Amino acid sequence: MKKVNLAVVGATGMVGRTFLKVLEEREFPINDLYLFSSSKSAGKKVTFAGKEYTVEELTEDSFTGRNIDIALFSAGGSTSGKFAPIAAANGALVVDNSSFWRMDPEVPLVVPEVNPEAIKEHKKGIIANPNCSTIQAMLPLKALHDKYTIKRVVYSTYQAVSGSGVKGVEDLEEGSKGNPTGFYPHPIAFNCLPHIDSFLDNGYTKEEMKMVNETRKILCDDSIRITATTVRVPVKNGHSESINLEFEKDFDLDELVATLAAMENVVVVDNPAENLYPTAAEFSDRDEVFVGRIRRDFSVDSGVNLWVVADNIRKGAATNAVQIAEKAIEMELV
Repeated sequence: MKKVNLAVVGATGMVGRTFLKVLEEREFPINDLYLFSSSKSAGKKVTFAGKEYTVEELTEDSFTGRNIDIALFSAGGSTSGKFAPIAAANGALVVDNSSFWRMDPEVPLVVPEVNPEAIKEHKKGIIANPNCSTIQAMLPLKALHDKYTIKRVVYSTYQAVSGSGVKGVEDLEEGSKGNPTGFYPHPIAFNCLPHIDSFLDNGYTKEEMKMVNETRKILCDDSIRITATTVRVPVKNGHSESINLEFEKDFDLDELVATLAAMENVVVVDNPAENLYPTAAEFSDRDEVFVGRIRRDFSVDSGVNLWVVADNIRKGAATNAVQIAEKAIEMELV
């Protein structure tokens, strides 16, 4: 694979650090590496592949004259909104992990196992990484939509505090000692909060509407009826989702399970007799999406229930972005 000059924006944050971990694990073909952050973290030293790098402050001149081919962004929506176009104007292909560009019609929203062809459709030099909870759902949904045609989805998510960043993890850790930091509107330790991101006028949260809108965009099907309830739970890392699907056509359950197992990077863990099903604790720090508790929904003619687990910082953010970058190189887009 062709070597590229690569930048990581937000290199000292939780996802940024995981970018570097995943890049090193996957032996991503890097020629020159540039690390950027806010002024607060600038000057920090980071070791990557045995070499020490100094983190630079992100400025409007950071991409000038450096021939950066790919820039991985995970520094928040306002930063991406300002600096992603600057990076793209200087020749970089931007893969952005924020929500800022996801619903822009000229910016592809990509899960590489699901819609890699969309990478070619970028018109602004920017590709969006979907929301973490959406990414893990897309792998099983793509396999089943192609086979049976999904007409309705009910999402119920149980999302780890790492999805809120370092402050979310700190609130759980301190709250479990009786000293919540107040980061969440209610204590998260020993609790569940049906409240991720802000509430909208329709009664849903932004997180819930992200899942609705992003699912339709990635699957290229606005006819799918979708509803969601997203819940923050006292788990450090790893999102879990109960997904109820209703299909246009009936299915054989054994065939459906085989369809899921055949999907790239989906692992079926489903043996109730042996208490085998995916858990966030067991499958943290993995890149696959794990599916279990596969069973018919007897309340409708053609429905199924799934339990879907993935590491939200890896597959739900960093790994998916790195996979997009890999595909872009394979497609000779950089």
